[in-house]
Amino acid sequence: MSAKRGAALVDYGSSDDEDKVGPGHTDVAAPASTADTTLPPKKKLKQLPALPDYLAPHVPVDNPALHQGRRRTTPHVEGQFAAYVYIPILVQKRSKLYKLLLRMYEAAKRKVPILHPIGLLDLSGSPKNTDVKERPYTDAPVSEDDDSIELHISLTRPTFLRAHQRNDFKRAVQKAAKSKRRFPASFATLSELTNDERTRTFLTLEVGAGHDEMKALSDDLTPILKSIRQKEFYQDPRFHASIAWALLDGSRTSAPKLDSHSLERDKIEEDGDLASKDASSGSDPFPTIPCFPASFVQDLRDEFAGQLVNSSVGVFDAEEVHVRIGKEVSKWRLQD
Repeated sequence: MSAKRGAALVDYGSSDDEDKVGPGHTDVAAPASTADTTLPPKKKLKQLPALPDYLAPHVPVDNPALHQGRRRTTPHVEGQFAAYVYIPILVQKRSKLYKLLLRMYEAAKRKVPILHPIGLLDLSGSPKNTDVKERPYTDAPVSEDDDSIELHISLTRPTFLRAHQRNDFKRAVQKAAKSKRRFPASFATLSELTNDERTRTFLTLEVGAGHDEMKALSDDLTPILKSIRQKEFYQDPRFHASIAWALLDGSRTSAPKLDSHSLERDKIEEDGDLASKDASSGSDPFPTIPCFPASFVQDLRDEFAGQLVNSSVGVFDAEEVHVRIGKEVSKWRLQD
C-alpha cells in the first residue's frame, strides 16, 4: 500500500536547482539579435494642404483706406447681421430733383472740399460713392438702374440681428408695410445731421409732408426692436435723405448732448470756407473737419430751398418699405 502511494508522488525540483547550470547545459531561448530589437522608423506624417481662400471664413477688415477714411463703429461679430429699414426714393436722372441735387452738391463742395457724395456723381471727377459693404444701413447705394439713383429715408437706427432673429424681423417689417397705405411726401429743407458716434456729418434733405405717416411706420417697428433688445428710433425723429457726408475730427465731442440724429450746429462760430487740417497740403489722405461752417447750411437753404419745395421738384410718393439685412434686401409694397 505504501509503495503504491510513493509511486504516485511527483518529484518537483527545488527553486535552488534553477540556478545551477550543469555541464552541457544549454539555454532553451537564445538571446535576441540586435536586428530583432530595433524598432522600425516612424512614418513621417504628411502635412495637409491649406484650405483655398474661397473656403476660408470671411472676416471684414477695418481698413479705412478702402472706405474713404470711414471706420467700423461696431466690431464685427460672427453670426451677427447689420440691418436697417427704410423707404426708397427713386430719383430719375432726367428729373428736376436730380439736377437740383447736383447743383446743391457742387455748391456745397466749393465750401467744404472734402465732401463725399451719396449716390450722386462727384463733379470733381472722382467716382460716385457706391460702396455698401461696410455701410449697409447709413448711406444709400446707387440704384441698379443707370438712369436713376436711389435715396433712402431711414425708419430705424442701425440694428444688429443674430441669424435666428432675421425671419421674425422681416415678418414684423412686412406686417407694418401691409398695414399702411402709400402716401405722398415731400422734402422741405436742408439740414446737417451727424451719426450717433459723431464720426461723420451729413448734408440731408428733411421730409416735410409725409412725416406723420413715416412716424407711424417707424412706431410699428418698436415692439420687435424692444423684443430683440435693440434701440428704437428717435423720440422726435427727423426723417431725411442724406446726399453727402464728411469725416469729423472729434474735436467737438464736448458739444451739448443732444440726439445725434437731430443735431444741428449752424450756430457754431466758424466762418468762411471750411477745409480740414492738412487738406490743402495733401498730407492727410483722409481729411476731417470739426463741423460744417456756421453759415454753410443756411447759405444752401437760401439758394436752393425755394426750388426744393416746388411741387414739381421735391414731391414724391412713398410706395414701398425695404429692409436690408447683411447683403439681402427684402421689399414690400404699401397698400394702394
